[in-house]
Amino acid sequence: MKIWSSKSDKSHVLLRGHLLFFLILWSFTVFAGNDNNIVPGAERTELYFPLLKYKKIAVVANPASLVGRVNLVDTLVNCGIRVTRIFCPEHGFRKFDEAGKEIRGGVDTLTGIQVVSLYGKKKKPDPDDMEKIDLVLFDLQDVGVRFFTYISTLTYVMEACAENHIPLLILDRPNPNGFYVDGPVLDSTCRSFIGMHPVPIVYGMTIGEYARMVNGEGWLKNGVACKLDVISIDNYSHASLYELPVRPSPNLPDINAIYLYPSLGLFEGTPVSVGRGTEFPFEVFGHPEMKGFSFSFIPRILKGFSTNPPCGNERCLGIDLRDFYKTHPRMFGRINLSWVTMAFRDLGSQPSFFTPFFDLLAGNHQLKEQIKKGLPESEIRKSWQPEIDKFMKIRQKYLLYP
Repeated sequence: MKIWSSKSDKSHVLLRGHLLFFLILWSFTVFAGNDNNIVPGAERTELYFPLLKYKKIAVVANPASLVGRVNLVDTLVNCGIRVTRIFCPEHGFRKFDEAGKEIRGGVDTLTGIQVVSLYGKKKKPDPDDMEKIDLVLFDLQDVGVRFFTYISTLTYVMEACAENHIPLLILDRPNPNGFYVDGPVLDSTCRSFIGMHPVPIVYGMTIGEYARMVNGEGWLKNGVACKLDVISIDNYSHASLYELPVRPSPNLPDINAIYLYPSLGLFEGTPVSVGRGTEFPFEVFGHPEMKGFSFSFIPRILKGFSTNPPCGNERCLGIDLRDFYKTHPRMFGRINLSWVTMAFRDLGSQPSFFTPFFDLLAGNHQLKEQIKKGLPESEIRKSWQPEIDKFMKIRQKYLLYP
């Protein structure tokens, strides 16, 4: 396996292991922008353009797959590289569509290239889709959370490449949640498209590192392995501050929402709204029957973002978290269970509070039972630790960045 890098790659050794220092630094700088020296793999064209010459290329991409401000596919076509097929994940290729909506394939109107949906009737390319392809180029912006579906699309693309003997080249991108690992490790009984492999909710790896792990641990169907190369990120470490230049999906509008997503995402297995249908999704939560809160919001239909939001057109009372990490920097870098626990109690501890979807998000059947029993967060966390420790040993083998 090749990892394409350069001599300019430098590790941020001084930051490693000094989480408290990082939290303080982050609290002052995270909203001021990125480390300007970070260069995503897609922008290191000098490393991968020579690998694409004279080949028929399929590209896995979406609206966030940018080289500068230009979509990767357009960049390749404009440079004379032969792109014969586009695979698109959940949310679509040219413009984002709402979560869970079936994405249709067709022909890209700007380039005339065939678009194959991997979030519709199928989630894995079939043999016909892989015909007359010499290489698959993968460029999706992950956020480092197990139930964010781009890593599941990655798994199916890797399987298709392995089964059809086609190499896969990943253009790696920074993981904005790549600086910590937290949450229950997925139990195999809860395997689904929002959780395919035994990793915690927050796994602390870039998508390139994750692919190396899936390949190396034999997690693909029937134990197959694909020929995998990664174009690495220049000047990046897992302690790097990185604010995405564009949203990675329609309902993660900014870095604060991305940081809250691992915690608030659990509410999607409950009746509580996380602000879908507002201009601040995943930065608030509430419900019409919650009591004792002055903050309120009303989810409404937002075309392209949420056409059927939970608690639609109802006034939800709850908590505004839009400035949470500015005012609570010490809470940064961990999943916060207190919000789900508080909402459960506020709504009367009803057994119906947790839907079956909650277990798929949590990755096990225990978390909801632990919350129902009123176990303290410290005890719940302690139950995660043995499996997290095992995962950390696996993870270490596949890291590309310090």
